[in-house]
Amino acid sequence: MHRLTDNVTAVTESVLNRGGDRTRWASMIGRNKRDAAVLVLISGSWDAAADHPGGLPADADILLTERASTLRQHSGQVAFPGGVVDPGDDHPVGTALREANEETGLVADGVDVLANLPSFPVPVSGFDVTPVLAHWRAPGPVHVVDTAETARVARVNLRTMLAPESRFQVQRNVLGARAYRGPAFLVDGLLVWGFTGGLIAAISEVAGWDVPWDKDDVRPLDEAIAAAGPDTAQTVGDAAVMSDAMRQALLDDEREGGRR
Repeated sequence: MHRLTDNVTAVTESVLNRGGDRTRWASMIGRNKRDAAVLVLISGSWDAAADHPGGLPADADILLTERASTLRQHSGQVAFPGGVVDPGDDHPVGTALREANEETGLVADGVDVLANLPSFPVPVSGFDVTPVLAHWRAPGPVHVVDTAETARVARVNLRTMLAPESRFQVQRNVLGARAYRGPAFLVDGLLVWGFTGGLIAAISEVAGWDVPWDKDDVRPLDEAIAAAGPDTAQTVGDAAVMSDAMRQALLDDEREGGRR
């Protein structure tokens, strides 16, 4: 993981540069951003493996949660443990660890924080998110703490997630324009895309863990969600891929085109 910790800005640059239009959307958030943090918690052997790009060990996995289908925003989506900063948090590490404990029961004693990645905006939610990269030196039990917020807690094997057959891209068009395109993973019955999918893809790229995969395999987001199985209850509305500012910009572009 030294390639990650030695150049933490590379991950954020990879996320922000992906898709071409993300910089435009990010600039529309304005000044009312809310600080947040997520815990990118990777377990497994610390020693590099000789049989995989970047030395990714066979037992390496990453901790993910599936949000409850009843939530108003981002329902059913797969995410890193995390959330908005609370008063008194030692942000971002304290925020990420507190949220992980509240969502998954994670005990921080076995967690070694490696680096805070530079924060970057998430236009859909208006968050300014700091990913906290950590190694789970002594994994312990994790579980769903509150079913009103979390439907599933999973430790997903990274080699399985990064295998070519697990990877593709998803795209969503709104008002005739591409509102979103980004990396996606389908593994263990979880469809991982959006902020989480983009960050995992960027981490893998920077760490050198990537195995060649078909980047031209682009699937409509709605179809990818349906293909994930009947137990998948992810949000499929415009709010899943667009902020109010993004939606307004597309409407303005459409009106301007009509005038021309």
